Amino acid sequence: MTQSLAQKWDDKYANLDPKRPVLPCWLLKHHSRRLPLKGKALDLACGLGGNARFMAQCGLSVEAWDISDNALTILNNWAAINRLKIKPMLCDFEQMLFPYQQFDVIVVSRYLNRELFAQIETALKPGGMLFYQTFLSPVQENAPQNPKFYLKPTEFNQAWSNLTTEIYGEGWLKDTPDTEDASISQHRYAWYVGKKALL
Repeated sequence: MTQSLAQKWDDKYANLDPKRPVLPCWLLKHHSRRLPLKGKALDLACGLGGNARFMAQCGLSVEAWDISDNALTILNNWAAINRLKIKPMLCDFEQMLFPYQQFDVIVVSRYLNRELFAQIETALKPGGMLFYQTFLSPVQENAPQNPKFYLKPTEFNQAWSNLTTEIYGEGWLKDTPDTEDASISQHRYAWYVGKKALL
């Protein structure tokens, strides 16, 4: 596992109040009616697991993957106290193969690695749903400073060869702060909901 990257995120989540609210991304919250009533979900690059918590509360069994052990410990403790089906997994996505057709739902927010797009598609079951919300170019303040972490306009509509676009949008959204000292801000995002074809 890339120690420097893991350490960066562990430092971010160190010494947080485990009782502070952690919320889902805008896309998932506002289009939750598209979630299945039951099934298996994945919160990819979950951080403190706002999306995982929300989906578990909706009745889904959730895996939550991240590179930060500190973030996953907070999430695991919260899930145990609330008796919700969340399975945190410490992962380095660049060093693993995703399981084949395991998930009814995959959610990704504020994270972009184009090399994983094909694996994300493969990990979805036929009929599975992808919810994806991340930064839209150009580079913005108080956000990643590397241009490769930004989508180009309309890029998502051409990114998924095996998914049918159900929702697509671009624009300014208010952020949900994910650390105690973070203030609520706005960023430009692209958001996407796609459905994998049934066999």
